[in-house]
Amino acid sequence: MAKKITLPLTEELARSLKAGDEVLLTGTIYTSRDAGHKRMCEALARGEELPFDPKDATIYYVGPTPAKPGQVIGSAGPTTSGRMDAYAPTMMSVGARGMIGKGARLSEVVDAMKKHSGVYFGAIGGAGALLAKCIKSAELIAYEDLGAEALRKLYVEDMPLVVIIDSEGRNLYEEGRAAYLAEHK
Repeated sequence: MAKKITLPLTEELARSLKAGDEVLLTGTIYTSRDAGHKRMCEALARGEELPFDPKDATIYYVGPTPAKPGQVIGSAGPTTSGRMDAYAPTMMSVGARGMIGKGARLSEVVDAMKKHSGVYFGAIGGAGALLAKCIKSAELIAYEDLGAEALRKLYVEDMPLVVIIDSEGRNLYEEGRAAYLAEHK
């Protein structure tokens, strides 16, 4: 049975989630991909503030398609998270705690997750139209010139996700693979 969780992703909430937990996420999330992350990290390096408050924020690695008439947003499936690995530790160091995407993460990201009580949620790749139905509002907040990679603020209701890596560094990809191999010796 999926856990219903409501954002923001506080440290206490993040620590309560374990690798393998199925969740239905409700609340405000932000979207960004590699070009947006690069721009945010460059701004931080210059001592500038981000265009949103990163404290306890969750960032969805997505480049949504344009909305059709009557839609809040177009298809909104996850992008490969590894493209943000160079930026994720910096984003967590300024307060961002949750990440939504697909695929494995580097050990540096997992180390930052343990240090900052971060959580990596997996979204189902190829299900962008279905995931878009969970998005109830979308607002462009920065980097409009980046098109699909612009920074957006979304409000989601019951977005189906799985905790892939928890704040202790437990990794469902690794544990699942090990369990499968042990079972099929």
